[in-house]
Order: sequence, then C-alpha cells, then structure tokens
Amino acid sequence: MTSIKKTVRSTDAPRQRRPAFDREKGIEIAQNLFHERGYDAVSVADLTAALNINPPSLYAAYGSKLALFERALVRYTETDFLAIDEIFASNRPPAEVLTDLFRATARHYTRETALRGCMVTEAMRADDEKAAAAATALAAPAIDVIRGYIARHAAPKDVERILDYVILTLRGISSYACMGATTAKLVDCAGIAGRALNGEFAPLASKRSAVKKAV
Repeated sequence: MTSIKKTVRSTDAPRQRRPAFDREKGIEIAQNLFHERGYDAVSVADLTAALNINPPSLYAAYGSKLALFERALVRYTETDFLAIDEIFASNRPPAEVLTDLFRATARHYTRETALRGCMVTEAMRADDEKAAAAATALAAPAIDVIRGYIARHAAPKDVERILDYVILTLRGISSYACMGATTAKLVDCAGIAGRALNGEFAPLASKRSAVKKAV
C-alpha cells in the first residue's frame, strides 16, 4: 500500500505585531491638535484618528479627553515657553523691558503657520469649564512672575493696574496671532502698547533718583 502524505499549506502571511503605543508621542500629537483647533473643537474621534488608536485604548492610556488635554497643556508649558526670566533680567527701564516682552511674545506666537497664539491663553476661553479652569491654573505662575517684576518697579497702589494692562496686551497679541495677524503688524502694535507704559513708571523712577542724589 502506498503511503500518502498530506501536505497542509498555509496561505496566511505571518501576522505583523503592532508597535507598542507611545504615550508621550501621543501627548505631543494631541498637543498640536488642541493648539491648532482649541479644546472644544477637538473630538475623541479626532484624537483617536490622529493617534491611530481606538477609544478604549485612548481612555486606557490617558483616562479621558480632558486628562489628555491637561497633560498636553503641561507639555506645552514645558517645551514651548517664552523665556520671561531672561527678558526680566535686563537692567533697562521697566517700560522698555515690558515692551521687549510684548515684542518677543508677538514673534513667538506667530513663528508657526498652524500653531499660532498661546495654547494656554486660548484654552482659558474654552466653553468646557474644566478645560478652561485647567488652563487658568497653568497660567497663574507666569502671571505671578510678571506681577513680581512690576512690583519691583512700580508703586504698590499701581501694581495690579499695570499688571492688568500687561496681561490684556499679551492676550490680545495671542488672539490676533490666532486670527492670522502678521509678525510685523503685531511687533509694531507691541511697540505702541509698550510706549503707553512710560508714564506709569516715571513717578517712582523719579522718586528713587531723587533719593539716590540725596544720599
């Protein structure tokens, strides 16, 4: 009797193992998406498509859309910040230093085509209250740095008033950058805004000068 050997042929190709999901890279991708569109305009479907994962995987990795947004905000403050401390290290008159801050901000917020303005500043206006609150909390340290600088150069009664003007100007620059204003236009506006500060610091500067002469 002839023995017949049965050959089993597999037509299936070897299954490729999917690379492990990189959570940190996912935060970077989400950051760019949130920065470009804003928190409210980015859906979970948008995030899963950009990250190439399904909703359960997104929730397993980050907890929620809001939690992912918060991590993206933190990453933004750590990697895309403006060096305020370096600007404030100058010994020039405070009005000039703050004008430098305005101009640096104008350049910083318009240096990219899609990712314009300040991600944190724009997120503070989100319709989602928790997202807005997260952005507001992250903005607080930078505001404190600016307040501290102003307090070293202005009369105590004027600190908060000048601070409000500075923050208003910075947020205005961010808003206009998001609307597509050019770097040149915003730098020019920054100079105009800065000149308005000359009179705010003049009285205290004159008083300190008089004290030095008396001594």
